[in-house]
Amino acid sequence: MNKSLLMRMALLGSVITLTACGESGASENSSDNWDEIQEAGVIRAATSGTYFPNSYHDAETNELTGFEVEILREVADRLELDIDFTEMNVDGMLTSLNSEQIDVAALSISHAGENADRYNYTIPYKYSYMSMIVREEDNSGIEEMEDLDGKRAAGAATTTYMQIAEQYGAELVIYDNATNDQYLWDVANGRTDLIINDFYGQTMALTAFPDIPVHIHEELFFNPSYTNFSLKLGNDTLTEQIDQALEAMHEDGTLSEISETFYYGEDVTVEQDFDIMTIELEG
Repeated sequence: MNKSLLMRMALLGSVITLTACGESGASENSSDNWDEIQEAGVIRAATSGTYFPNSYHDAETNELTGFEVEILREVADRLELDIDFTEMNVDGMLTSLNSEQIDVAALSISHAGENADRYNYTIPYKYSYMSMIVREEDNSGIEEMEDLDGKRAAGAATTTYMQIAEQYGAELVIYDNATNDQYLWDVANGRTDLIINDFYGQTMALTAFPDIPVHIHEELFFNPSYTNFSLKLGNDTLTEQIDQALEAMHEDGTLSEISETFYYGEDVTVEQDFDIMTIELEG
């Protein structure tokens, strides 16, 4: 993986290892469109295209690939369907799900959000926990979560990561599909102070840019999490079909193989018992 490719990858884009809160505009009158999907022979999927290693473009071929992309390709293949990807940000995915422009989003909506019951969810395909990138020299002045008060937290809008930062008094600095190096340099240079996100994603971003003087805070790990695909409420048959494919991929080792390919040998598809704190979202 060369640096020119990695510089195009968004650390906190619409990812899909991103956990977004549901929007209030979701439709209450949803229906199952499995028959239409079968007739068309294609699943319409949304992904970010900018979030390494989950969804990005290969530097040599420019082909869309990544952990979540290849999982969805394998799912579609097992369902004997084609798959058509559209690249968009978090808000675009939610809107497109609700308007039925797409069938599935590589986006894990927070089940704790006030509108969580407005979407269908597949079984998880990734397990992780949250961590925090800070300046290497002084941890950005953060030793405990209460120290976030008055600090500047970088991230995408409407994510659980940013909700937690705001809950502890941080000022939110919103980015839209920024690249890894921009996020990291802004912390290093003091434009921002911290980035809360998925541990595995942050580890890989730091590996790609070892010369930027930031690191993952060694004491602050929290909120074990899982990631799944989201569908429009009521699209039950497609949800069941994807679940069955994911279960089979768990059992035959395909999910683990895909994970190890994109996460440098790490298997993120197996749930682990992390002895870390859980932060409850207010409201």
